[in-house]
Amino acid sequence: MKTYRLSAAGRRLTLVLLVAALLIWAFAIWSFAGTLRISYNPFALWPSLQQSMADGLGVGQVVPALLMLALIVATPLLIWNLIEEWAAAYTPAPDGLHFESLGVHLTYPWPAVVAIRGADEDTDEPFDELVLDRDYSPQITNPVLRFLHRQAYGAARLPIYAGLEERDGLIAAIRHNCETPATPAASTAATA
Repeated sequence: MKTYRLSAAGRRLTLVLLVAALLIWAFAIWSFAGTLRISYNPFALWPSLQQSMADGLGVGQVVPALLMLALIVATPLLIWNLIEEWAAAYTPAPDGLHFESLGVHLTYPWPAVVAIRGADEDTDEPFDELVLDRDYSPQITNPVLRFLHRQAYGAARLPIYAGLEERDGLIAAIRHNCETPATPAASTAATA
């Protein structure tokens, strides 16, 4: 059984995106404190926040602070998604498609694959996703990993990344296995 992982170019691109996300996150944390005029010192945080509220916050402070707060919360989820992409491994097997990444081990049976579709037709890089008949994330026993995996991929979808090495071979293997009869009993009944 062959395992498909990101190519060297795909890893480089993911690494660049990861560094950019970390820089955006650091900027958001720094800007949030500067916008609200608060200190991150644990002993000065509450008094500085009280003083800032007492001085009054204008729209020019509230709107950028809310934007930075959204970035502070959302960027770690993006970082997780990029790290999970970095470690993603797909293995077509007789029982289904095995997906592994950072403690996440999932098996998608071949009959569960409803469709393979292009996720974004407007890009130069191909990006497909498997549409599944239901949510298979309950296979992940750790609730935190299950939540992170779901927020990154969705409940009934699995992306096939553009940067995968021999990506076309993986898609061909998935299509081939999805067209194969699910059980030998079904083919025997058809011939009888």
